[in-house]
Amino acid sequence: MENPQVVFSWKAPLRPYKKRSRLILRFYLAVALLLSLIVFFFGDKILLIPIWAVLFLFYVLTITPPPEVENKITKFGIETADVTLRWEVLSHFYFTKRFGFYVLTLMGHAPYFYHTYIVVPNEEIKKNLILILSQHLVFKEKPHLSLTDRMVDWLAKLIPDEEAELSQKDARRVEKKLTNPPVVSSKPRPASL
Repeated sequence: MENPQVVFSWKAPLRPYKKRSRLILRFYLAVALLLSLIVFFFGDKILLIPIWAVLFLFYVLTITPPPEVENKITKFGIETADVTLRWEVLSHFYFTKRFGFYVLTLMGHAPYFYHTYIVVPNEEIKKNLILILSQHLVFKEKPHLSLTDRMVDWLAKLIPDEEAELSQKDARRVEKKLTNPPVVSSKPRPASL
């Protein structure tokens, strides 16, 4: 029997995830080694522990795909990953895009202003969510980003994207072929038997 209190439900990964190549792991390792050398030569050897702990965290989050969870909108609130958020504690919502997924961000009321992030896999579900959630919460098209959000966005831009590098290599290869066409000899070739 279907639950009559569920208005809408969808399945999605717990967090946005993009399979990365070994290039990004080398980048993480190079940054960690560089920071470790700087910290080591300044004499604060205890700071090596958090640097390598963060490297391990990045490694785990890069290698392991997230589990798929069921998200539900009910008459009383939103249920995601076995956590229920009632409409009374939520203030507004907005969408961002990360790794090809839309991310629904739900904001709580003062004094806590907690954030809840829910992955939305496609445009159709996003449109349904806007229609349903806007009946209960305020929808912000352009959210006010906090200092932490701006720092995370800035750091995300620093991480190399292997797709961009691959497309640049392909563009260079095509350009090279166009600028240096194959040499065609004007001498007649002997026929092969």
